[in-house]
Amino acid sequence: MLGSLSLPLLVVVVLVVMFLASAIKILNEYERAVLFRLGRIRDIKGPGLIIIIPGIDKIVRIDMRTITMDVP
Repeated sequence: MLGSLSLPLLVVVVLVVMFLASAIKILNEYERAVLFRLGRIRDIKGPGLIIIIPGIDKIVRIDMRTITMDVP
């Protein structure tokens, strides 16, 4: 009985771990993220941990560091 239950349980656990790993994003202190849900702007997130819904949410990272350029 236990042997027949262990394989489906293992598959479910692996899928849940993969889902959680793809749902957690980390932003550096110089980054901001624009959160899109189903193609519409939902929110602007600051540095730290962000939890998204994979497949529904998309984030676009924005680098806020100052870029210097040489003027010829």
